[in-house]
Amino acid sequence: MWTGSETHSSALNTHKNSYNTHNTKTQINMPKNRVSQALNDAFYFVTPTIQNWYYIFDRHERWQIIADSIKFCQKNKGLEVYAYVFMLNHLHLIIKSPDVSGFLCDFKKFTSRKLIENISETEPKVLELFKTESGYRFWKEDNQPKIIESEKFAIQKKNYVHNNPVVKGYVARSEYWRWSSANPDSEIEVLNF
Repeated sequence: MWTGSETHSSALNTHKNSYNTHNTKTQINMPKNRVSQALNDAFYFVTPTIQNWYYIFDRHERWQIIADSIKFCQKNKGLEVYAYVFMLNHLHLIIKSPDVSGFLCDFKKFTSRKLIENISETEPKVLELFKTESGYRFWKEDNQPKIIESEKFAIQKKNYVHNNPVVKGYVARSEYWRWSSANPDSEIEVLNF
């Protein structure tokens, strides 16, 4: 099996209190299409997606919420990012972590709380789109995890990730999209395969 670059050898830190500080009721479930526990520390291509594909990231600094959460996980939870793109209603990530499923769960829980705060302050009526009987649900359950077992597949997915904003017509060239690892000024640390 292709292993790519060196991995972090330290174990995953337990959930940090600073990452889970908001008390707003949020419904978080693990994905239907789960990351295999036997391969929980492998390379994955994942696509976290907003419920009903609503466009919510393109305003009120919401992409920054996503970026800050990923940077926190890189610094504190051993997350390695090999490619990413933030779209209007979903993300594509090529990642490796000592606990990929734990990262996805924590990431969705934390960003959901931050999105509730942000939308409550900026567009309170939009918040109703995500209301459930037990709170709010922003993220779809399924992250569509695909294990990356070869360099060829990794390169194919990286190209797909980088070309997403071009295909959607957001920019003429992938490096022009601010929220992409194709952008040389990316604020998220990106590793090479």
